[in-house]
Amino acid sequence: MRRTIALVAAAVALAGCGMLPAQPGSGGGGEEKQQTAATTQQESAAPAEEPTPEQPGEQPADQQSAPPQSGKAIATHETDVSGAGDTGRARVEITALKRQGRTVTLNWTVTAVEGKVNMHNGMAEIPSDYSVSGVSLIDPVNAKRYRVARNNSGPGAECVCSETQGGFLKAGDKSSLYAVFAAPPADVTKVNVEMPMIGVLTDVPIS
Repeated sequence: MRRTIALVAAAVALAGCGMLPAQPGSGGGGEEKQQTAATTQQESAAPAEEPTPEQPGEQPADQQSAPPQSGKAIATHETDVSGAGDTGRARVEITALKRQGRTVTLNWTVTAVEGKVNMHNGMAEIPSDYSVSGVSLIDPVNAKRYRVARNNSGPGAECVCSETQGGFLKAGDKSSLYAVFAAPPADVTKVNVEMPMIGVLTDVPIS
């Protein structure tokens, strides 16, 4: 009789232990591990954070190499030029104005037809800037000007465009150049391109 009572008491005690919920932090609860695993899985499955939308000019300076050009002109302009004590005649041929996402890239060549053409700073926004930073796009529909993009917003920002330091063209010499701008609205299919020293090329198509 005593043996029977002892066995029944032991069985009730074991059954009671199985009904107890696992205590948080005890290491024996599957739910906590599943939550941790799910969190890890969600973190690993989450897409990498995309860069904060930036001004199109915010690109590394090491990307400032002229993209390849098609060679076929979509707009041409020839004019007399002068600067830095030299005079000459230059021909500009725009070979591409291509939209890509939120930017457009302008490609063109400058050829010295006669005399000397100042490509040292002749297309710069300021005389001490030896680049083509002074080139701009004009949206005639929305009356808006787009200036060359910069690689950051700080005081030392550089244009995302060709550098021209030391560039003076003699008759027959040619220079291939490029510049990146913020893209006009999608419904704008043509813009005017204004270049210091050269003038304005109108109705340049955006591809």
